[in-house]
Amino acid sequence: MVDKNNLIEVGVAHIDITPDYPIRLNGYGSRRTVSEGIIQRIYAKALVIGGDDENPVAMVMVENCGLPDELTEEVSARVEHKSGIPRERFVACYTHTHSAPCLTGAASFIFSADISPEEQETIDRYTQHLKNWMEAVVLEALTRRKPCRIAWNVGQLGFAKNRRTDGGPVDHSLPVMQFIDEDGTLRAVWASYACHCTTLAGSDNHICGDWAGFAQEEIQRRHPEATAFITIGCGADANPESRMRTMPEGKQEVFETRLAYAKEHGNTLVQEVEHQLKRDVNTLSNVPKSMLERVDLPFDKLPTQQEWEAKAAQGGAVGYHAKKHLEMLQNGQDIKTEISYPIQAWTFGNDLVILFLASEVVVDYSIRLKKEFDATRLWVGTYANAFPGYIPSERVLAEGGYEGGGAMIYFGQPTQFAPGVEQLVIDTVHKLLRTDFLEKSHN
Repeated sequence: MVDKNNLIEVGVAHIDITPDYPIRLNGYGSRRTVSEGIIQRIYAKALVIGGDDENPVAMVMVENCGLPDELTEEVSARVEHKSGIPRERFVACYTHTHSAPCLTGAASFIFSADISPEEQETIDRYTQHLKNWMEAVVLEALTRRKPCRIAWNVGQLGFAKNRRTDGGPVDHSLPVMQFIDEDGTLRAVWASYACHCTTLAGSDNHICGDWAGFAQEEIQRRHPEATAFITIGCGADANPESRMRTMPEGKQEVFETRLAYAKEHGNTLVQEVEHQLKRDVNTLSNVPKSMLERVDLPFDKLPTQQEWEAKAAQGGAVGYHAKKHLEMLQNGQDIKTEISYPIQAWTFGNDLVILFLASEVVVDYSIRLKKEFDATRLWVGTYANAFPGYIPSERVLAEGGYEGGGAMIYFGQPTQFAPGVEQLVIDTVHKLLRTDFLEKSHN
């Protein structure tokens, strides 16, 4: 039985979001045809913490590559209209699986080619369905709230590898949160790991949740009454180590090998989750207070008309990107000079902070934040609320490469970020969090 002195209202729900029709999948620009089938069904899941008179918070987790900012804002507005939960208490996370449907406005230049009107119509239709599903699952979770004990702990995993530098930095921490009802039944498990869901490669064209999907599936098999949530930490520059292994010859053999690795990584995570469920844990006694701030992250100097034209002449991904921006200029449209970047935080009293940083954030942010704040009370999450591109640290920005700026063309951004974006993000986190979460050296 559970100590009834530390019970908090918690609701969970899930909904199948697998399309029953072929659709373009996001994540790999090399895939140029619609999906060829389903390896694993994908889901949206909702977690609500707090009773109606306690300013409840809601998280929806979606198995998709990335959620556009405007999609999150629309779903949040719908939820607020029907439940009263405002935007600052609503957060949307995504697992960043590269084997889920394209969404309207998400990495819109990923294929470096126009999508046919018929395929775009399918993407638009699925995007509308997803908004409906996300709204519905949050509202269902609100109706399913029960008193629960909430506790958390931190484990360790090892299958993420820095994909920029051999032996480079990686965040191997695995924060695990558990929700246990009055009868002692595990109702939900939430774990987070900083690694790309890219075990399956662009040569495969089937719907799948990758290692995060297999981990959720196995947790729920072991705990039939529980809903499993997997979110992602600062893993923008980390891949599963199996991506570095030698593959067999033959397309089918490679596919089967990669699929086995995805299941292996998922099971490895589950084993560590099970270990954490059996350890002494830190009980949380407060409904989290949720805060949201936005900061404008500026782009570097934009190309001139002549520079756009020179890039367009190169052809390929760079040429397509430049051509699209030239069309914007010819149509009288402004080229963006910055993005509005959302940063969110849940604070469970003085016991724990969960950060939700938007999009693909490199590991340097986690390392720095855990130095400036008390690492024993800090959970750094990313891939939340918006999907504008990679968020490089100053180090990665200076080094360049894919995460440093090269990937921006696939997100439709005009150029790389200007120096200083790391400090803007860190300063905004400091603005959100109370000084009692700081390390003593930063008080």
